[in-house]
Amino acid sequence: MKTGIYARYGKRACDVVLSGGALVVLSPVLAVTAVLVRVKLGKPVIFCQERPGKNEKIFKMYKFRTMTNTCDKDGNLLPDEKRLTPFGSLLRKTSLDELPELFNIFKGDMSIVGPRPLLCSYLPYYTEREKKRHSVMPGLTGLAQVNGRNMLAWDDRLELDAQYAEHITFLGDVKIIICTVAKVFAREGIAVDTAVVESNLAEEREARKQKEQVAR
Repeated sequence: MKTGIYARYGKRACDVVLSGGALVVLSPVLAVTAVLVRVKLGKPVIFCQERPGKNEKIFKMYKFRTMTNTCDKDGNLLPDEKRLTPFGSLLRKTSLDELPELFNIFKGDMSIVGPRPLLCSYLPYYTEREKKRHSVMPGLTGLAQVNGRNMLAWDDRLELDAQYAEHITFLGDVKIIICTVAKVFAREGIAVDTAVVESNLAEEREARKQKEQVAR
């Protein structure tokens, strides 16, 4: 796959400058949010989870936690929807929970724009075309995020990721960033309770496989 000068060199330079500048400018917001998360939701303040990055290299992605550690009488964590507090919902609606990913971008784990890093457990379920999403750096926002985010069906979402990986341009990234900012302020396409609108890709693909086998 051919890549231009921007994709090879300029994109990373832009990521370092933009994420570094954002960390400085938004440091008061990060600090206040961290304190509020600690007071309202407990610790740890930062939620870390392993995600596959470029070439499927695993890295730890950082986010502000949005749920409590409330357990049932047997010590098992309650379902996500019961641990998501109004404050956690606010963090998701405003996308403030995503701010710690700026550290991932500055470190080189992620990019400002690229396919969103999904769960490691999804790796065996991508088609050959969908695997193209891992030929580039995952992003804080991407083509799928400005075209429906997790409201999209998996096939559509992953197709948009593949399309982005095939055609990375400076103007395209600028357009995605502007659209993302507009959607965050308008609070469009943001699912607070993702379990309600977003199915598990692995479960969906397994169910499809079983239906195809029965049809044969």
